[in-house]
Amino acid sequence: MLSAARLLAGRLVELVAMLLRASIVTAIVILLACVAYQVLMRYVFSKSPPWSEEMALLMFSWATLGGMALGVYEGFHVRVDLLIDWLSADMKGWAERIIGVVTAAFGAYLAWSGWRFVDVTSGSVSAAIGYPIEFLHSLPAVCGALMFVFAIWRVIAGPPASATTESAT
Repeated sequence: MLSAARLLAGRLVELVAMLLRASIVTAIVILLACVAYQVLMRYVFSKSPPWSEEMALLMFSWATLGGMALGVYEGFHVRVDLLIDWLSADMKGWAERIIGVVTAAFGAYLAWSGWRFVDVTSGSVSAAIGYPIEFLHSLPAVCGALMFVFAIWRVIAGPPASATTESAT
């Protein structure tokens, strides 16, 4: 029963990571389209649209913060392995778990402080498009929550197979 729950949780985490990856790719495509449209309109037609820069900022923010959370899931976040490489295999496992717990704590703090920021700035709208500013300001809270989930999952399940083969090379 416990292994079935763990398998289900693993599939759910994989699904969330897949959706996150797709949303990041979509955000980058929209970002590039907005910037290209803005450049075209500004330099060819001398008429810069007011919304394109704001939309590009929103998409860049999600691509950056979402990428940070995805980095926790896939293990491609920035790290220095010098000290961990000196440890025995048993100690490496413990070190990875400690790093996962610290990363989860950082993610939880980011989610909490991001949510507090949303609470403080709620009710505002963006200048050009007029969307609720909570969309932009909630991104750190969402990123922190995803980092927390992915880090806890790495502590429970261990690093993905691709991360262990990459760190061995």
